Amino acid sequence: MAGLFEGKVVLITGAAGNLGQAVTLRFAREGAKLVLVERNLERLTALAKRVEADYGVQTMIYPLDVGNPAEIDTLIANIHERFGRIDVLAHTVGGYAAGRTVADGDLDIWDRMMNLNARPVYLMGGRAAAQMLAQGQGGKIIFVLARSGLKGSSKHSAYTASKAAAQRVMESLSAEVRDQGINVNAVLPSVIDTPPNRADMPDADFSKWVTPEQIADAIAFLASDAASALHGVSLEVYNRA
Repeated sequence: MAGLFEGKVVLITGAAGNLGQAVTLRFAREGAKLVLVERNLERLTALAKRVEADYGVQTMIYPLDVGNPAEIDTLIANIHERFGRIDVLAHTVGGYAAGRTVADGDLDIWDRMMNLNARPVYLMGGRAAAQMLAQGQGGKIIFVLARSGLKGSSKHSAYTASKAAAQRVMESLSAEVRDQGINVNAVLPSVIDTPPNRADMPDADFSKWVTPEQIADAIAFLASDAASALHGVSLEVYNRA
């Protein structure tokens, strides 16, 4: 039986991270052709070998700085040469760092968070959308953002602002391309149940956290035809946290 994404070309950023691996496996199980993007070539290679062996899917790996427009342009051109199209972008790249107060005026953490959380959404989303528009057959773009972007909090101004900025980019892109058959949406997790988060918060109730697999299921839903009526949605995936 054909998988839900059989023959579809799915571009996954941050593919070898804790969340990215779950997303990669979710689409691999459904028969997608995978373009796996990550800074670390060694981890990308290992992941590609794993999904090819376990699921028999085609993969393309590409070590990339998702904040570098020239590198992204080269990636898009290489995808077009290899597969001829992009059907889905699942953007999982992002990061967290606590800062000082706004009154402290720490621009280093501000620039770091904006460059990590907002800039790649603008660049990757825009470039993927341009390719989908050129194809003329629609597509799906899903960004992993964060609940923290909905409201500011003490000593997290740079992080929350960067996630809020990314959400506004997502909504704007959706408004720009929805009439051309491209669905742009986001998943907003709470705390994700990963080994680093468990190590940082050892006294937390991990059962309340959302798992990478649960987020991957939400992304797969937004990438499917079942979500064809959703545009500019921020899907809250919190579990009980």
